[in-house]
Amino acid sequence: MDIVLIAGLWLDGSAWDDVQPELERLGHRGIPVTLPGQGDGATSATYDDQAGAVLAAVDAAEGSPLVVGHSAASTLAWVAADRRPDAVTGVVLIGGFPTTGGNAYADFFDTDGDAVPFPGWEPFAGPDSDDMSPELKAEVAAATHPVPVGVTKGTVQWTDERRHGVPLTLVCPEFTPEQAKEWIASGDVPELADATALELVDLESGHWPMFTQPAALAGLIDAATRR
Repeated sequence: MDIVLIAGLWLDGSAWDDVQPELERLGHRGIPVTLPGQGDGATSATYDDQAGAVLAAVDAAEGSPLVVGHSAASTLAWVAADRRPDAVTGVVLIGGFPTTGGNAYADFFDTDGDAVPFPGWEPFAGPDSDDMSPELKAEVAAATHPVPVGVTKGTVQWTDERRHGVPLTLVCPEFTPEQAKEWIASGDVPELADATALELVDLESGHWPMFTQPAALAGLIDAATRR
């Protein structure tokens, strides 16, 4: 199956380099997306540009692809369910949740001019990054790209209620499925509260399992193709 892969803030399509061979071994074709403004030099890119790039990857895929979003890009993966509910096999979210409609996409970090640079590892100290060696942290940080403010401050809008019926898998890395259930029940994640085909799966890793647990992550993605 074709699997569209969308990495979170600051990362380009190369973030999936260790996952790709594992997916191929399981019989799939990974399609990593390098988002506008995250690796292509498009400093004026917007959230809508990134959403459009994801939809273009879905439309170009063979058959009905599975769409995988990591961290903030969980919103972009859910865009595929919203805009192409009949064209995708399902959606997998890794360590992230779709932004509530009407809110900014990912306005979480300090800006530097017209961009949001990678803030270093201090904001991610603890469970997010405890499984990453200093060498791996340095390697990942060196490969990051500042994200245009037009991306992070873009307003998210949901349009099609059929998205709630798309098979949805939430991979829980630095948090547990039980914690995720609490957040959903409390109303913190309304998009997941309304999902009628939601499955929560655990993964013993930090926030970036594509770097630290690529084989295990690929196995969970593979399982999601058969839901």
